[in-house]
Amino acid sequence: MLIAALFVVIAFLLFVIWSQRRYREPRFVIRTDAELDALLPSLVGLTRGSLIEGNAVELIENGAYFDAVADEMRAARGSIHFETYIWEDGEASRRLADIMIERARAGVEVRLLVDAFGSKGFSEAEERRLVDGRCRVRRFHDGRLKQIGHHNERDHRKVCVVDGRVAFIGGHCVKDAWLGDAEDASQYRDISIRLRGPAVQTVQGVFSENWIEETGELFVGDGVFPKLEPAGDVALHFAGVKPSGSSPPTMNVLYHLVICMARRRIYIQNPYFLPGKNAIEALGAAVERGVDVRIMVPAATVSDLPLVQHAAHRNFRALLERGVRLFEYQQTLLHQKVMTIDGVWCSIGSANFDERSLGINDEIAAGIPNRALARRLEEIFLADAQHAVEVELSDWERRGFWHRCKDEAAYSLKYQL
Repeated sequence: MLIAALFVVIAFLLFVIWSQRRYREPRFVIRTDAELDALLPSLVGLTRGSLIEGNAVELIENGAYFDAVADEMRAARGSIHFETYIWEDGEASRRLADIMIERARAGVEVRLLVDAFGSKGFSEAEERRLVDGRCRVRRFHDGRLKQIGHHNERDHRKVCVVDGRVAFIGGHCVKDAWLGDAEDASQYRDISIRLRGPAVQTVQGVFSENWIEETGELFVGDGVFPKLEPAGDVALHFAGVKPSGSSPPTMNVLYHLVICMARRRIYIQNPYFLPGKNAIEALGAAVERGVDVRIMVPAATVSDLPLVQHAAHRNFRALLERGVRLFEYQQTLLHQKVMTIDGVWCSIGSANFDERSLGINDEIAAGIPNRALARRLEEIFLADAQHAVEVELSDWERRGFWHRCKDEAAYSLKYQL
């Protein structure tokens, strides 16, 4: 009787979890023929954001990110705030830590927030070196008993803000594999942006959320929130701050909305592409209305998480049958999280196109309605396609039985990947 009651309780809890996820995954429908340009206020409003004018945005690829961040941190006078999912001991860690320590000893407030799960390679010795150097370091959701209900929620954002005047967001983590120029499998391919202008204040506010959660500290003043004048002519909006704060999560809404709004082309580069049924249907509907839909992911042979790629394979047939073009990047881990729509709008940020990023993790993405930047990202997609193999439906259907078994087994773990 006790065992039966236990099974009933477990079944009920699983049903509760299932029902919560069902509530978070509505089928998005848009009844309009308007172009994305005309619908921008709707896109911004539905993702609970605001369009922030007057910014300068610079694309930064591969290891050049560390040069740019290092230059900005060396010039810091008030504060350095750094938040990342992966911080791992090595050359990249030493390089940034040395600058943080030097600036902290010069009186700059240095705050470093790393995800406890993603940053298991961040040793206690390296953390102690930073703390002894007057840097403040915290590990997000470090497994304390009082956090057990939130342990599955990870901080997947990659954010750096210096003096409240310049910010970086994108896909780069602190690990030596990000230092190179994507020349071979040991050097990851990635894109981030350097941002100046009024939008930096929003990024600073994003950093403050999890810092406050972990420390209770509210930081104020010109050293962290200075008055920001226009720095360029680029407008931005942000989505996906904390999924737990909205249902459906704004990142989920953003990705689905722009797919439904596309009229000419959709280019997506994403390392872990596991769309749900509704997203697959939305991509297929885009193809039906004449949209050129292309998606690029890393091949399983070069991915840092081959299991995730096999989970993604499970949906390849459904996508290919709907006319979506799929490309597997062969050279190294393609880690950028980039989307362009119709050559007029693009997004860059930390979110993967999977259940975890769209509904569980803390993420951030910038939506940028800028033709020049969107065209540049399309050019990058086409250049990267020279190192990719397009997946054909006829070839895909001939893949072996063992390959299919791995795909199905991996897909069953999609909520945990």
